[in-house]
Amino acid sequence: MGELNLTTEIDQKSGFCFGVISAIEKAEKTLDSYEKLYCLGEIVHNDEEIKRLELKGLITIAKPEYEAMQNKTVLFRAHGEPPESYKIAKKNNLNIIDASCPIILKLQKTVKKSYDNNEHIYIFGKKKHPEIIALNGQIDNKAFVFESMDELDLKKIPSEITLYSQTTQSLETFRKIVKTLQDSGIKVQVKDTICRQVSNREPNLIEFCKRFNKVVFIAGTNSSNGKVLYNICKKINEHTHYISSPEQLQKEWFNKNDKVGICGGTSTPMWLMKKVEEKLLSL
Repeated sequence: MGELNLTTEIDQKSGFCFGVISAIEKAEKTLDSYEKLYCLGEIVHNDEEIKRLELKGLITIAKPEYEAMQNKTVLFRAHGEPPESYKIAKKNNLNIIDASCPIILKLQKTVKKSYDNNEHIYIFGKKKHPEIIALNGQIDNKAFVFESMDELDLKKIPSEITLYSQTTQSLETFRKIVKTLQDSGIKVQVKDTICRQVSNREPNLIEFCKRFNKVVFIAGTNSSNGKVLYNICKKINEHTHYISSPEQLQKEWFNKNDKVGICGGTSTPMWLMKKVEEKLLSL
């Protein structure tokens, strides 16, 4: 026990969602047979987990490298890929290990139906997020993607729209957007495509964070979902600190005998939360 005598608890409901668990399992299983496996984009937005998989032979590549590649084995991560990526694979004789999350694949099929019905499609999400790039790619990038109501001109929106959401967005914010649109007289066909495994973490985290003097929230520097969940924790417990690795913990954040809650986003591995707990207990 360290001199601060901290007591800690890890939130057992934090950590990888099943889509990410499945993608990592597919990567590890493939690497049992192959020395190298290429992954188009980061398999998970977590620097520490990527380092672990790189030691096993996973190589993260960007789109230009992928387009130039031939006769290799490439993993498509849980976020999904636009049709163009599959066409390139066929043309370049690439062996694809498809780890697209089933929830995202279902969403892609639904958005295609809306497009075929000539609906005006709006998506609440981040324009440059891989999930949105893959989703909008299903419909020739014809959806209007927005991150906040500020980007919408209510006078220019069609009288009837179909509204989708990135799977990791805040359910509360999505509902507020629906209400604002409906209150302004727009007929909204709501496609609530927020993943419940993710959205259910909000109420759970709210209850979890109330119980501690301090909270340590762990997520990768590029984790969109991590930033959303961190802000929820911070609102409930102002003494919440965002870190990506145990090395970022600072002793001065804590007082003697503090009770510290440890939690994370859907791209935070349980082994990393345990490492953070070990470090806290040694302070």
